[in-house]
Order: sequence, then C-alpha cells, then structure tokens
Amino acid sequence: MTRRATPREPTAPPLHPAPLAHDDPAVKSFAERLLAWHARHGRHDLPWQRDRSPYRVWVSEIMLQQTQVATVVGYFERFMQRFPTVQVLADAPLDAVLHLWSGLGYYARARNLHRAAQVLVAQHAGEFPWTVDEVASLPGIGRSTAGAVLAQARDLRCAILDGNVKRVLTRHRRITGWPDAPAVLKVLWPLAESLTPAVRTAAYTQAIMDLGATLCTRASPRCADCPVRADCAAHRHGEQALYPTPRPKKVLPVRATHFLLLERADGALLLERRPPSGIWGGLWGFPEATERHDVDAVCARLGLAACSATRTLPSVTHAFTHFRLDITPLAIDVVERDDVCMASPDLLWYNAAAPAAVGLAKPVKDLLRRGMIP
Repeated sequence: MTRRATPREPTAPPLHPAPLAHDDPAVKSFAERLLAWHARHGRHDLPWQRDRSPYRVWVSEIMLQQTQVATVVGYFERFMQRFPTVQVLADAPLDAVLHLWSGLGYYARARNLHRAAQVLVAQHAGEFPWTVDEVASLPGIGRSTAGAVLAQARDLRCAILDGNVKRVLTRHRRITGWPDAPAVLKVLWPLAESLTPAVRTAAYTQAIMDLGATLCTRASPRCADCPVRADCAAHRHGEQALYPTPRPKKVLPVRATHFLLLERADGALLLERRPPSGIWGGLWGFPEATERHDVDAVCARLGLAACSATRTLPSVTHAFTHFRLDITPLAIDVVERDDVCMASPDLLWYNAAAPAAVGLAKPVKDLLRRGMIP
C-alpha cells in the first residue's frame, strides 16, 4: 500500500523581493531567455494573434479569464464573426451578446464587455485609450487586462499579472501567500513591472503567459524544459508544488431552488428573463420556485394554469464561486389563461426546434440539450 505524502510548508518565510532596476542583468536575462524559448516553443497561431487590434485582444483576454484556451477559441471566432468591431458590439442587443456567450460561463464578463463597448463608442469614438488607467476604468477591465491589451496590441511597456504569470513569479522568486491577497499583490506587481522589458513587450507578455500555461502548470510542471529554471528558487528547493499558495479553503454554502419546466401543448417551454444583476444576470431561464408548494402561485403570476401532475426530474447541481446551487427541475403541462406571457417582454415561449437567439443559463441550456423533459 502506497502512503500518500503530506504536503509540507515552504522552508522559508514569506519572501518580499525588491523590484529590480530595468537595466539589471537579471531582468535582461529573464526576458531574453523567455523570448528565445517563445520564439521556438510558444503559441503563435491563436486566432486573436491574427489581425491583432486592441478590440480583438480585449475580447480574447476577457474570454480567457478563468477559461481554458481550447474552450475559448471557438467562442472567440464565432464572436468576431458576429461582432467584428467595437461599434457593431455596442449597437447589438444584449440578448445577442449573451446568446453567443452561452456556455462560456461567468456572464458578468459578457455584460461588462457590452457596456464597455458602448462607453468606447460614446466617449472614445470607438478607439481604445492609450494608458493603463484609462483602459482599466472601462467596465469589467482590471489592471492586468488593461496591460495585456496595450502590450499585446500596441507593444507598449505594460506589465500583466494574470493567473499564469502569478504562478511563474511566485515559483521563480519563492513568494509565499495566496497571490490574490492584497499584501502579496503589493509584492507581485512591482516584480512583474521590473521584469517586463522596454522592447518586444508584446512578445514578452505572450511568452510569460505561455510559460505558465504550457510548462509552469499548476500540476506536474515541466521544469526540465523551462527556460528560467536555472534561477527558479522553488525549483532549486524542490518546492514547485507548494507555489503558488492555495486560496484559503472555505465550505461553500448550499442553496436550493426548483426550475419550473412549463410546457405548452405545442411543446414550447416558458423562459423568463432574469434581473440584470445577480447570478445569470440578463440571461433567460426557467421560472423558479423556492418551495414545491409555490408552483401554483408562480403559474398564477405568469397567467398559466397547470393541466397535468407535476413530474420531478433528476436534480442538477451548479457550482458558483461562492456557493453551490442544487436545482430540482419540475415538469408541468400548462395552458395560458390570459395574455400575460404575450404581453411581457421578459417572458418567452421557447421552441427547441426553432430556438430564439437568446442567452441561456448553462443548467437551462443543458436541460434543453439533454432532452430531459418527458
């Protein structure tokens, strides 16, 4: 029987490296090694690397937040085909944006993308500003994303600090502490800025992101192939697995709800637009009831009458960042008693055979796709 090793604590106290001067040989060496490695082994054929523009880089950076490249590629290409410019995105209805985002998750990103496009058109004539502070002031854009847009699209010397870069730097300099903690960010940002070269910034930012994504991965990093392993402190101490320090664990609270799959005689299902803020803000989903005995009240609010017994379908669990949602789908045949559904812009009879182009919450999309409605 193999005994599992217990993770040990780093052997050194938290390290707070001083920022390096731009002309420090260590800075030049770090960047040169990364650039040389990236020229031969980096990713050069991603769709947002073609016809590079602030708009295309921005959309890709937003999509890549907490989402793998392999997942993003298809979404990005479809998004660009439908919204080729900032102006087209700004003029589009939010439903059209959310429809193309369906399944990608973290829908606040799509809402902020749409709002930011409208701000760019209204206040900047559709052009991206040229400073990190101005770009970061747009909805949904933080300091790292702003830096990535300006570095990648305009080759400006702007540092980035996404999850991949945080992992590389915490390992390379053996920096303890959860990387998103304010005290650790105060260490990481000056370090990232000092390591960013004054020339070939676009290539460097792509190189350090690629290093984290392909070699310096969370599990099983390929240190033997790493261009900066010679002076990587975590590698030298054999502590790669300890960095970055994990986020402090907490027990996720559990919430419960019932999805009401209200089906008309023609097979259409009623969807309701969710409020603009909160979970799945602005997306379309099934009407909900907190308790099973609330079903009649919800049907009455919607101007519907149940004409069949309620059928309970297999439950679904959806995990959010801060809680877990347990969903019990209830299928009910209904008839319309009045014109509530027809008159409301926030209600829609959804026909799976000719689906409306609207944004769907993932559990809703999954239920429709799996044909779980008997």
